[in-house]
Formats: sequence, C-alpha cells, structure tokens
Amino acid sequence: MRIIRLKEVMDQTGLARSTIYKYIDASSFPKPVPLGGRSVGWVEHEVQEWILDLISKRDEEAL
Repeated sequence: MRIIRLKEVMDQTGLARSTIYKYIDASSFPKPVPLGGRSVGWVEHEVQEWILDLISKRDEEAL
C-alpha cells in the first residue's frame, strides 16, 4: 500500500486542488488519510480505482 500526497493526486487525476476537495465534500472522491499535524495523503489504490470507475462509466455510456 502506498500513500500519495496532494501533488501526485493532482497529477494522476488532472484535477485542481479545489476540485478534489469539492468532490471529497460531495463524497464522490476518496477521503484523505491524516498523516499527522496538517499533513494528509491518499491511498494510491483508492485514487486509481476512482479513475477506473470514471473510465468504466464512460464506456457504459458509449454502449
């Protein structure tokens, strides 16, 4: 299991910081894991699953 920081989440998803937190507030994006102090990270596998789910939904709509 690998924890990734916000910059890498932004790189993997192509989303801006504000959009990521908007999706978290709407419960449509994986929640961050507290790392101590004000630091948070995301479980890389959860972010990748979220991306794959978007791709799957896109492909279902194409049918």
